[in-house]
Amino acid sequence: MSKENAIKIFEQKEVRTHWDEEQEKWYFSVIDVIEILTESPRPRKYWNALKTKLKGEGSELSQKLGQLKMQSADGKFYLTDVADTEQLFRLIQSIPSPKAEPFKVWLAQVASEHLDELQDPELSIDRALEQYLRLGYSENWINQRLKSIEIRKELTDEWKKRGLKEGMQFATLTDIITKAWSGKTTKEYKILKGLKKENLRDNMTNTELILNMLAEASTKDISQAENPETFEESAKVAKRGGNVANVARLELEAQTGKKVITSLNAKTALKGKDTKQIGNEKPKD
Repeated sequence: MSKENAIKIFEQKEVRTHWDEEQEKWYFSVIDVIEILTESPRPRKYWNALKTKLKGEGSELSQKLGQLKMQSADGKFYLTDVADTEQLFRLIQSIPSPKAEPFKVWLAQVASEHLDELQDPELSIDRALEQYLRLGYSENWINQRLKSIEIRKELTDEWKKRGLKEGMQFATLTDIITKAWSGKTTKEYKILKGLKKENLRDNMTNTELILNMLAEASTKDISQAENPETFEESAKVAKRGGNVANVARLELEAQTGKKVITSLNAKTALKGKDTKQIGNEKPKD
């Protein structure tokens, strides 16, 4: 079964989604939806209480929901409760929230947009551009971000050809690449930027994005040249690809006297600004 995992945005809040190509339907993270509708600091506790309430009322809705592996704040993939559009509409009826009706409209729009994009793939690019503009990113940064998505897709396609599995193996290889070029794992990088569920790439500066693209493009090129046959061999390729960008990062820091890897994130500085490398910290020895 082919899959498409993506982050959708509702009122600047992220919702993890999964497109099931075989069934032709979207699945949404229930926890993410509950967090948005209730603004609860403990959405999992809210969901557990709601499941108990629904069961007590004789509803079988919560029992019919499925689970899928979705990426968590630590960059790893864990099983989480998901609902399709129809199930989510029914679930929302049990959650008192002023955002319920706008969210229903948004759900219908998500379903409609995907059908449109299947007919015209360029629409997905246009909508991604519009979404980033609405969030306040500069056009200069958006151009880099869209290019990074293309390069990431080329890399994951290469991994799939090598028989590697989405989820844990992809996350592990990404960690290796990130550590090799930035000196930090994905989790450490997100902690530096003060991120939780937010996408790391959506919070990189232009320079960070460029170096990350170089690392992933190099990994893909080396993999195509050497044809690794095992996960272990692909892991070595990932480290070498990341090292290509690490050499560039160290040289740039030596030339500018400034750190490339910074705590700058979209919440504090990227929105509405030119996202070229910002910061004047001296690199540590």
